[in-house]
Amino acid sequence: MSRLYLILFFFGWSVSASHGQNMLTKYLKFADEQYQKGDYFYALEYYSKAMEIDSTTIDILWKVAEAHRAYKDYRKAEYYYAKVYDRELGAIYPYSLLQLGLMQKQNGKYDAAIETFKRAKKKYSKDKKDYLYLKSKQELESTLWAKSMSDIYEKGDLIRLPETVNTKNSEFGHGFVDGQLVFSSLRADSISEQEEVYEKHYTTNIFRSKIDDGRYLPSERWDVFYNENRNSGNGALSLDGKRLYFSSCEDVNGVSYQCKLLVAKYHNGTWGLIDTLGEIINVPGANTTMPAIGKLDGQEVLFFCSDQAKETKGGLDLFYTTITNGNQFGKVRSIKSLNSIDNEVTPFWDDAQQRLYFSSSWNEGFGGYDVFYSEFKGGQFQEAQNAGQPVNSPANDLYYFHRNDTSYVTSNRIGVLYSKNITCCSDIFAIYPPEKTPPPTPKETLEELNKRLPVTLYFHNDVPNPKSWDTITPLNYMTTYNEYTEMLPRYQKEYAVGLAPDKAEEAKEDIENFFTEHVDQGVKDLFLFRDLLLEELQKGARIKIAVRGFASPLAKTDYNVNLTKRRISSLINHLREYEGGVFIPYINGTAPNNGRVIFEYIPFGEYNANQLISDNPNDTKNSVYSRAAAAERKIEIQSVSYIDKQEVFPISVAKPVFNAGVLKSGEKITAEYELKNTSEKSVELNPETTPNSYTTVSVGKTTLQPNEKTTVKLELNTDGFIGHTVKTIYIPVAGQTENVRLIVTMELR
Repeated sequence: MSRLYLILFFFGWSVSASHGQNMLTKYLKFADEQYQKGDYFYALEYYSKAMEIDSTTIDILWKVAEAHRAYKDYRKAEYYYAKVYDRELGAIYPYSLLQLGLMQKQNGKYDAAIETFKRAKKKYSKDKKDYLYLKSKQELESTLWAKSMSDIYEKGDLIRLPETVNTKNSEFGHGFVDGQLVFSSLRADSISEQEEVYEKHYTTNIFRSKIDDGRYLPSERWDVFYNENRNSGNGALSLDGKRLYFSSCEDVNGVSYQCKLLVAKYHNGTWGLIDTLGEIINVPGANTTMPAIGKLDGQEVLFFCSDQAKETKGGLDLFYTTITNGNQFGKVRSIKSLNSIDNEVTPFWDDAQQRLYFSSSWNEGFGGYDVFYSEFKGGQFQEAQNAGQPVNSPANDLYYFHRNDTSYVTSNRIGVLYSKNITCCSDIFAIYPPEKTPPPTPKETLEELNKRLPVTLYFHNDVPNPKSWDTITPLNYMTTYNEYTEMLPRYQKEYAVGLAPDKAEEAKEDIENFFTEHVDQGVKDLFLFRDLLLEELQKGARIKIAVRGFASPLAKTDYNVNLTKRRISSLINHLREYEGGVFIPYINGTAPNNGRVIFEYIPFGEYNANQLISDNPNDTKNSVYSRAAAAERKIEIQSVSYIDKQEVFPISVAKPVFNAGVLKSGEKITAEYELKNTSEKSVELNPETTPNSYTTVSVGKTTLQPNEKTTVKLELNTDGFIGHTVKTIYIPVAGQTENVRLIVTMELR
């Protein structure tokens, strides 16, 4: 039926109420048919006509949301999923909340997506083995990661390939053969500039573009792979250059494809002699596609993707098989360490770095599909690592490969060619190496390090070394972290004691979210900061790191001073033990390049402890296992600064923390501190007599000779303060960027 006929047919109907309902049914039926055929643009046109008649029915809103998602219009999909969920709260369409979060993420709205995934995780928590719960939990962790990494870009210039390659349709890059870019393109047989399809027969075919002096010449369909009854795509060249593996796919319903792997052979200067691989690879009934060639332990290997029922974890998974004599295939093996319950697709082998690149919609990523890589070591594929930005984006990023010093990725990110929807279609992008630039200045490097701050690390109650007055610990922070996370079930159980079933489940989810959002994320932030810090130290930088300690009010203040020092000590131990002690020379000041890292201890912050936290040791539910109490037990890497090669702060304080004990609010406190000049030069103190409205300062001597001591007296009025309180007074030192820090702690009632 022609498009014009349909329009005349529809508009010939009466606009009466009864006929309007009849037309609504016809619009929806026709739109549903186009959706099932994969013509989402055409489907949306008729869903829009249906919306003009009825814009409130949830079923129609859901169809519109789904069509916009399939059309990759993430902005409109987000809008309509929100309307659906606001009206039915997941009762009719359980996926509505999860899809809302996914669209927010693909729109780069990470804060909103985090809150949505938290709600989704809570909503789906009754069945923790179900996909909805598992996906919501994974996406919460993924989006927290994406937010923390959103401002980190690897150097390089991202350029969309020219229109001799890319079009307003979709292109997918595969690699180079004989100096030609090989790619596939999904196109309709007849399509207008407004993406209106007149002959709705979409086909994917393999194209190639010759490169002449760096220019991509107009592409042409590679007819040897053309089959008018099937779709062809992908393309992987054998190690000897004589075989080209590709996918041949049958269009099942306009949306789904049933693919198998074929191979073409190079003979007498031409490609031909196409053959289908055997059932050891093309398992009957399975979708097998996306070939890639590599070399593992000296053996040629064929990587591919498949949904083989016996082996797959879910969706398409990664597999490989060895190739002998060009036509004998070994046992097919699933790469189980990389596969997930979502899809893993588009493999590419980097022989120089022994890495397998692939895309996944499951691991920690910036959007839909991200590019990851796994290093092959000791006969095993290692944990997948995100390839970072600009390779990845909030959109879908697939088909990574590289040639020489240039990387390529296929993406539907903002910046593709399009007619109406800015993220509808995929283009091939190149990432060229950056031009040589001067190394970053110390100021630029410092700014990069401080972008990663604060790094916040959390602890179980009175850990490490419970009931100890020591200020150092032999424990590594990662030891305390692992023991802490293993206690999550206990935290959930204790915090839910005495609550009704629904409230108990909410409490358990609340605690689990705290561990995900803060405890686990803190470790990820630490690893990133640690690696950046090491890079700078290896360049000879001399760096001072300020670490602040906090604690819940369960223990007395003077005990907590030592506890926070032990916690800071565990952080330093982590650095000492990392990679066989690579940080030790920098911590000890013995590095040959004069690099140095110095830690400035700030035992307590300038804060009033949360008065809602119980300080009753018998109330462990609230004083130990509550989210509020857990949030107080932490240390923070707060700032990073450079130190001059000769700079050492000249003043030491014997006991910088004065614990005034338990007092009535309004009582006055007198605290004394002994300061010593530990340098070889005279030092001048520049105290303010009244640094604030409640403190006066007096100093015995303001000029100290080498090794000379003096006493500083603070008088503090506690009127207006209540509860566990910490106050800090700073005394400037002439010629120094650092100040003397004097701390008063008290419990006011």
